[in-house]
Amino acid sequence: MKILVPIKRVVDYNVKVRPKGDGSDVDLANVKMSMNPFCEIAVEEAVRLKEAGKATEIVVVSIGPAKAQEQIRAAMAIGADRGILVQTDENLEPLAIAKCLKAIYEKESPELVILGKQSIDGDNNQTGQMFAALAGLPQGTFASKVEVTDAGVNVTREIDGGLQTVALKLPAVVTTDLRLNEPRYASLPNIMKAKKKPMDTMSLEDLGVDATPRVKLLSVAPPPERKGGIKVASVEELVEKLKNEAKVVS
Repeated sequence: MKILVPIKRVVDYNVKVRPKGDGSDVDLANVKMSMNPFCEIAVEEAVRLKEAGKATEIVVVSIGPAKAQEQIRAAMAIGADRGILVQTDENLEPLAIAKCLKAIYEKESPELVILGKQSIDGDNNQTGQMFAALAGLPQGTFASKVEVTDAGVNVTREIDGGLQTVALKLPAVVTTDLRLNEPRYASLPNIMKAKKKPMDTMSLEDLGVDATPRVKLLSVAPPPERKGGIKVASVEELVEKLKNEAKVVS
């Protein structure tokens, strides 16, 4: 079984993001970039399936600038076999990314596609669902457990009411949640081996994808600072302030 794992290059989760001085976008100058944490979980799950004898090849794909090769190599160091970079400097929207993934899916014909449920920059939580719809594939989102069987794949997913298990026929799409696994650290020997693993580079034109944006970014600004809290001497004073100052009760 071949597994396709889309990954995304994002600002490292430890970095405090700041807007540019003119408010036109996020300031990425000299900012540490890393693989999206949910994507790391997806790579780890694919590697575990391969180690369990359920998969024979893991292909990672990233859509972004040339520097996204760093994140592809990082995925290879964890255990992916080869990589694909769709190189573009455009800030693609989820629909355009989903169209790219559909084109790559048709070229690679994997039995299983595992990707993070969302990225920590856009937080859209749309790409996996859009890709599954475009490709006409069954999907199991927000996965906290993935079990490959002879009949397909069983995905335990987190929903508002608790847990739900869906049985999907292959090929299928799975999006990963935080509780699915704990990604491993790449060892130094594997990091060195990853440098020699094959990586293909292509463009949006090669895939025949129209990435025309449908959303216009007007401005980026930090959230307003919260005011400090106060202590009240009594319940009566609390009610009075909620009614007359905060105006949240009548």
